Amino acid sequence: MSTISIIFTALFYISLFIFIVGMGRKIYQFSITPAPLKIPTAPTPLTQTGVVFRMIREVTLFESLFRSNKWIWLFGFLFHFGLLLVLIRHLRYFIPGDLPEIFLLIQPFKYAAFLMVIGLSGLLVRRIFVPRIRYISAPSDYLMLLMLLVIGISGAVMTFTSNHTDVIMVKNFASGLLTFDWSNLPTETHFLVHLFLVFVLLAIFPISKLLHVPGIFFSPTRNQVDNARKKRHISAWALKQEKEHTVKLDQTLGEDK
Repeated sequence: MSTISIIFTALFYISLFIFIVGMGRKIYQFSITPAPLKIPTAPTPLTQTGVVFRMIREVTLFESLFRSNKWIWLFGFLFHFGLLLVLIRHLRYFIPGDLPEIFLLIQPFKYAAFLMVIGLSGLLVRRIFVPRIRYISAPSDYLMLLMLLVIGISGAVMTFTSNHTDVIMVKNFASGLLTFDWSNLPTETHFLVHLFLVFVLLAIFPISKLLHVPGIFFSPTRNQVDNARKKRHISAWALKQEKEHTVKLDQTLGEDK
């Protein structure tokens, strides 16, 4: 293997380790964070089934964003939908050997790169030119959008211009990462930039605002049933505190006797 291939192979495993450990830690933190109040946002579901359907609509259609701002919803939906199609198409690189025939059907998914770029460009323009959004934006917000843009544009350059990358080498490299049968990767600059930024994105994912991906499932404004008038809401944290207080009180009364 070439030196550059060894470096990028090591970067993949390092970034993947950071991603898995970081995401596991964050999801655990989300899961133990108490929700002491009933705070679902309207229109609120009255049953657990309603909550499930609400979460499905929120994750797939960005329902609350659509109600809030149609333009932001449009650019956000274009980016996320395009990213989903691109990721599905990229699965072909990680499957060893001959590809199943079904992958011939997803060949048009390559055009989803344009949806990604259009959506990200709209979100970046909004963050730059809308005063109230620019005021609350941190440098990391611009950095994430620019990084995603470069990833999308570099991928489109490799697909739709004469600067093609050797797909066979990419497939051998990518599938070898999973089977530990390592091989050389292409050395074109645009491909290395594309791959390097993907690894960086993977590593910083657990400490970035991209955590809204798992975080939405733990949001009490989305995952709670609006039954506060029918059932008293006591969080697990409060219930534990109440039990500990009761035990201490019983011990104190027993000592007094």
